[in-house]
Amino acid sequence: MKIGINTRFLLSNKMEGFGWYTYEVVKRIVQNHPEHSFVLFFDRPVDPKFHFGANATEIVIGPQARHPFLYLIWFEFSLRKALKKHKIDLLFSPDGSLSLLSNVPQIHVIHDLNFEHFPKDLPWLVRWYYRTFFPKYAEKAKKIITVSIASKNDISKTYHIEESNIIVAWNGASELFNPISNVDKDQFLTQNGLGDYFLFVGSLHPRKNVQRLINAFEKFQKEHNFPDIDLVIVGQPMWKGHKIEIPEFVKSKIRFTGHLSQSDLVKYISSAFALTYVPYFEGFGIPLVESMRCGVPILSGDKTSLPEIAGDAAIYCNPFDVNQISEGMSRLFIEQDLRLRLSENGLIRSKLFSWDITAQEVWKVIEVEIQQLS
Repeated sequence: MKIGINTRFLLSNKMEGFGWYTYEVVKRIVQNHPEHSFVLFFDRPVDPKFHFGANATEIVIGPQARHPFLYLIWFEFSLRKALKKHKIDLLFSPDGSLSLLSNVPQIHVIHDLNFEHFPKDLPWLVRWYYRTFFPKYAEKAKKIITVSIASKNDISKTYHIEESNIIVAWNGASELFNPISNVDKDQFLTQNGLGDYFLFVGSLHPRKNVQRLINAFEKFQKEHNFPDIDLVIVGQPMWKGHKIEIPEFVKSKIRFTGHLSQSDLVKYISSAFALTYVPYFEGFGIPLVESMRCGVPILSGDKTSLPEIAGDAAIYCNPFDVNQISEGMSRLFIEQDLRLRLSENGLIRSKLFSWDITAQEVWKVIEVEIQQLS
């Protein structure tokens, strides 16, 4: 069987959420199934590290699809023609988009529907694309894979899709994320001029709720008389024009790192005092699993998928309530027994999440379709 895969988010120097999901899942699928041939479709020159095996061929088709109109050209014209040219039997798309004009059976991953519930968080053209075409993609797909039960329920309800057509496969996290020794932690903190710090990891997107997190951190600092603990924010803006205001009172206590390599991210997470992750909409929340693997206690928002993923490894707050976020920080700061319990719970719970398991579950869906095509 010849299986096509949309791999346009595999980028050489800047892998984000869709890219890491694609990398971890597609690499395993290709390597675990040499009995099939795979054609990986890119929209730019291919880094050699994305050649996953002798049974995989990389094809570059234009244009580079990083704009809604270019998405449509890439999927409806370039990819459609390429699927026909290379005689693809089945297409797997990890980022949610499909080719509506192609007759090739297609399976895709919808990670979440944040754009349906908070459309104003996105630039108007991007939200137009998502809200116009994702309902069509959901109807077109042979099967939909999603990353949490919360997202499955949302997709089913919002797009009126039968639940039996939506399969949940939780995300994993890299095995590089592990607890760090006190010696290595102290060395990292010293080298980077850091003391203890709360940590946020994610794109600086409105739904990630970074502004309320900063406001809550200011409140926490004032209530505890400026304690020696900082807030480190890892990530970069998702959209141009999204501004974050830093109160003067805590300006010296907040550090923005921008995008980090995975090796640096491992160090920042494993050395953190606690993860403070309070998005108001999230399909999964991979930083939760990365932190659990490192034994880092978590303050999490209580909306959408986050309680499903973090379980008993986090304390929870209403992400729309700055006071509750601040109170959660205070509990983590004061209650050492609580931090220890969350750390231990996280190390245990993290074993539920693995990219090996994710790839196996995704393959089960693909395999059913292959059997129907045979």
